[in-house]
Amino acid sequence: MPFLSPNSLASLVESAVSTQCSRLGRAAHAQIIKTLDNPLPSFIYNHLVNMYSKLDLPNSAQLLLSLTPNRSVVTWTALIAGSVQNGRFTSALVHFSNMRRDSIQPNDFTFPCALKASGSLRSPLVGKQVHALAVKAGQISDVFVGCSAFDMYSKAGLTEEARKMFDEMPERNIATWNAYLSNSVLEGRYDDALTAFIEFRHEGWEPNSITFCAFLNACAGASYLRLGRQLHGFVLQSGFEADVSVANGLIDFYGKCHQVGCSEIIFSGISKPNDVSWCSMIVSYVQNDEEEKACLVFLRARKEGIEPTDFMVSSVLSACAGLSVLEVGKSVHTLAVKSCVVGNIFVGSALVDMYGKCGSIEDAERAFDEMPERNLVTWNAMIGGYAHQGQADMAVTLFDEMTCGSHRVAPNYVTFVCVLSACSRAGSVNVGMEIFESMRGRYGIEPGAEHYACVVDLLGRAGMVEQAYQFIKKMPIRPTVSVWGALLGASKMFGKSELGKVAADNLFELDPLDSGNHVLLSNMFAAAGRWEEATLVRKEMKDVGIKKGAGCSWITAGNAVHVFQAKDTSHERNSEIQAMLAKLRGEMEAAGYIPDTSFALFDLEEEEKAMEVWYHSEKIALAFGLISIPAGVPIRITKNLRICGDCHSAIKFISGIVGREIIVRDNNLFHRFRDNQCSCRDYW
Repeated sequence: MPFLSPNSLASLVESAVSTQCSRLGRAAHAQIIKTLDNPLPSFIYNHLVNMYSKLDLPNSAQLLLSLTPNRSVVTWTALIAGSVQNGRFTSALVHFSNMRRDSIQPNDFTFPCALKASGSLRSPLVGKQVHALAVKAGQISDVFVGCSAFDMYSKAGLTEEARKMFDEMPERNIATWNAYLSNSVLEGRYDDALTAFIEFRHEGWEPNSITFCAFLNACAGASYLRLGRQLHGFVLQSGFEADVSVANGLIDFYGKCHQVGCSEIIFSGISKPNDVSWCSMIVSYVQNDEEEKACLVFLRARKEGIEPTDFMVSSVLSACAGLSVLEVGKSVHTLAVKSCVVGNIFVGSALVDMYGKCGSIEDAERAFDEMPERNLVTWNAMIGGYAHQGQADMAVTLFDEMTCGSHRVAPNYVTFVCVLSACSRAGSVNVGMEIFESMRGRYGIEPGAEHYACVVDLLGRAGMVEQAYQFIKKMPIRPTVSVWGALLGASKMFGKSELGKVAADNLFELDPLDSGNHVLLSNMFAAAGRWEEATLVRKEMKDVGIKKGAGCSWITAGNAVHVFQAKDTSHERNSEIQAMLAKLRGEMEAAGYIPDTSFALFDLEEEEKAMEVWYHSEKIALAFGLISIPAGVPIRITKNLRICGDCHSAIKFISGIVGREIIVRDNNLFHRFRDNQCSCRDYW
């Protein structure tokens, strides 16, 4: 190699940093040792310490620092900055302390690093000490030091100190304003962020891409659609529409404001979408209950060569959970393993949630057990999985392990919704009421409408319909649709027509156009033999233009989803389906099956009622599954309504006759039928 000057060698070291190549860096270091005499020039030591620190080789960086004869503030700052850059915040503060012991005074580059380390560790005590040193050193008036102090207080949760720091800054730059806007959004102070943006404009500042994204996040968080649209116009006026990060922010904003069509337009206008663009579009679809489109966008991203990130994988797993497509979810799980993101806590939590919502509780448990670390979302997902299965004992056991065991994770609002739902679906009244009472007294969480609805459902399902009504009358908040809906469902289940009418009247007042409530009231009257009142309810629906949503069941077979409605004869394999239904009916009757005609919702002759309930959509879907899904593979059916009692009884018979596992997910619970038994123990 030709002779290189010290400056050329220093440039070579910096090239190793910019390319993140430790091999090049070590080669450059070796050439320095061969080329230059000891002691090396001070700036060479500084470059080497900076290189090893930035390349996350802390031992080598510290060794070089110890060998440096004349350590300066630049040498120490290089070590501290590299530690912060690589997330070694505690080490950064230790180095900062050692620098002070070395009688080296920090400068305007050192203080921002130390303040960032303190903020990242959520350590306000250390941060305040660094702030005090900056004041004593006369550095706090520097705009970068002041901005870092403000950011530290914000990240440490000291909102008042952060605001005071912001107000007292003699000079602010755009980074300071962006930090204020971003931290306000992170803390949920959306109106503060919007007010600050107006002040920012009044002072004559021009926003950059970070400013626009922070403002859009504030509008999305507060659901300020009109204001966000105004900013969109300003983005176009300012020429930032081609900036991919701003476009990503717009996709996210419109998605959260339920304007997914606008998200699609923005996405299609991006010339070169990055992984965040694709992920934002996937999330927008998931947030707007368009999970199938989310999966299709994910497939497009893969075809475009986009490598899946942890956030993208967790988002598409949420889509799979919403669709209850187990096989697709398993494929995404495989991709997560191949992409080395399966150990990520967000991906792990999404896997637990997906398997739980797809009814594969064993896979959910396996994913939960294999996670190297868990957060509150993980625990909630696993408890929710047990709730979907009606396994109250497992849900409560896990809740106790989470709150009282070695983990000591504090439950939140969602945790109690999950565990109370599990108790409701399993009929564990005493345990459920005990957990509900502990919310306020033990955990300091004020019960919300969802918790009260769970308790009403818990009491109602257990046949304590009158107690459920009395509970509603004592509620400290106004009963919601879900509360009255739970009472109406219980009233229908146990034939409490008068209480059902009370619940229905309240539901019609709160949500007069919901067809489900009218249908449930009509069905309740029909089940009680009060045909005139049932007919009257349906006539009222017709008079005001309320249309009943069709009940349907669907099943996946041969890479396609097959949807069936009651009395459906439209499928291309209908003749085979009808033959299977006839065969099953004969074998079931021979085994003692008697149709429960109380689930026929029209005033018909008894034989006609029997035929009416026999051709419900879930039975047709099951017949199709038996002729199309190979033996030994569980048959998975999803129904958009609650499975009726006759279908539940019939599928128990069929599971024993055909010797197969049949899993039906209705709008409330997973039913796993095997050997003439159901996992819900006939309680749903």
